[in-house]
Amino acid sequence: MPFARARTALTRALARARPASVRAAIPRGRWPRVLLVVLVGLAGGYAGLLLGGRADTPVGPTDVSLALHPSWSGGTTLDLPPLGALHLDTHSGPLALHAGVTDLRPGPARELIENDSELDKLTDQIAVQLRHAVVVMLLRAVGLALLLSFLAALALFRSWRRALLSTGATALGLIAVTLTTWLTFNPQSISEPRYTGLLANAPQVVGDTRGIVERFSAYRAQLARLVGNVSKLYAATSTLPTYEPDPSTLRVLHVSDIHLNPTAWNVIRSVSAQFQVDLIIDSGDLMDHGSKPEDKFADEISKLKQPYVYIRGNHDSKSTQKAVTRQKNAVVLDNTLREVEGLRIYGVGDPRFTPDKSTRDDNVGATELHATGSVLAQKLRGTGNAPDLVITHDPSEGDAFAGLTPLVLSGHTHQRSTRLLPGGTRLFVQGSTGGAGLRGLEHEQPTPIELSVLYFSRATHRLQGWDDIRLGGLGLTSAQIERHLEQNPERPLKPPATPTSPTPTSPTPTTSTPARP
Repeated sequence: MPFARARTALTRALARARPASVRAAIPRGRWPRVLLVVLVGLAGGYAGLLLGGRADTPVGPTDVSLALHPSWSGGTTLDLPPLGALHLDTHSGPLALHAGVTDLRPGPARELIENDSELDKLTDQIAVQLRHAVVVMLLRAVGLALLLSFLAALALFRSWRRALLSTGATALGLIAVTLTTWLTFNPQSISEPRYTGLLANAPQVVGDTRGIVERFSAYRAQLARLVGNVSKLYAATSTLPTYEPDPSTLRVLHVSDIHLNPTAWNVIRSVSAQFQVDLIIDSGDLMDHGSKPEDKFADEISKLKQPYVYIRGNHDSKSTQKAVTRQKNAVVLDNTLREVEGLRIYGVGDPRFTPDKSTRDDNVGATELHATGSVLAQKLRGTGNAPDLVITHDPSEGDAFAGLTPLVLSGHTHQRSTRLLPGGTRLFVQGSTGGAGLRGLEHEQPTPIELSVLYFSRATHRLQGWDDIRLGGLGLTSAQIERHLEQNPERPLKPPATPTSPTPTSPTPTTSTPARP
């Protein structure tokens, strides 16, 4: 019969294609062969599950990617870039489900944002779309698992009977995985989520999860609101100026005025990982009083994966500076010029040590700091070494480097700002990455947590753009990311015709007054 002849021809072809070493490795005994048939089926089936367990589906105004991943403990992960991820212990088993928002469709998102009534429609739409995507993904995964196990066994054993037995073993394995998932399914897992990324610092964005479980009837509406909020986030980021950092871009994280706040390390680690930061620069005031017991706080620097460039602030003592120096990845600058990750960086520690109220109002003001900076800038200019950027704690001192470097990074004021100085130098003042520590509670409104990712060209070492990140201070849950572009990154530098005036260290009060530095 034609089918029998075709089967015989295929079997002979497979036998000829199989190397002699493979044939020799196949056990001779019956039970070892049976065990090998089962193992080949399970391996092929598992590979098929992973290859076929993928699906992309619209969920409201967003596009969501679903995928099965190998895992010892199972569970479900929801990725919400750039906020982080939410992990749920939904089930046990060898497979974990990952879901991630991949794109936003502007039209439906705009309609959702402008018309609150659309949230009611979105509630049912989300459930239908997710259910359909999961069903399609599982059917595809099961089909490919059975097919791969059959083909793998057929190629190895050149036997239709053993190939079918191997496929049967795969089917039994799939039933076992299904039963394990069903028996270990934990509907209460949503009440005990684990957060990573920026979400770890603001779990309130998804509401009181235990309350959601207790009143499950309201959960679907909560889910719709969450999708709506994510849509607003993506709609906002889609309007950012176009700048796509390529693999050659140097990413620098600028932090300042941590003031002994341990939460700052969580934020720094999250942002460094999500933005693929190459280098971290701290423009001072790591500590609050510069005391010896505070030195241990600097040990967190060694847990970061990136080089950590640091200068001393007016709340940092020489003991603080030594504590930072002891960290293996730290680069401490104090009237020194170093090349780090290809950037020539000059940094100088604050000449003051004013850790408390009794010493804050000392005799070294903006004018004196500017004069100190002018002396240092003149000496640096005389060496002929033009740095790619300069770090000073107080912007009043940083003003003096106008025309010598394209960029000056400072802090101290607890309020972020930037402006172009005469001579083509940009002065970038960072806010408080530690929310000013306990000083952030001295005012009616808490001081926000601020840090920025700066993008440099590795070829020219010039700043191309930056992302300003702002998290609400203590008691707030807001998060904001703003994109800025350097309009003329290759602008020429020249000494200013007239000396620059020092930047005031006390900013004009606003509705969210920063804590006093």
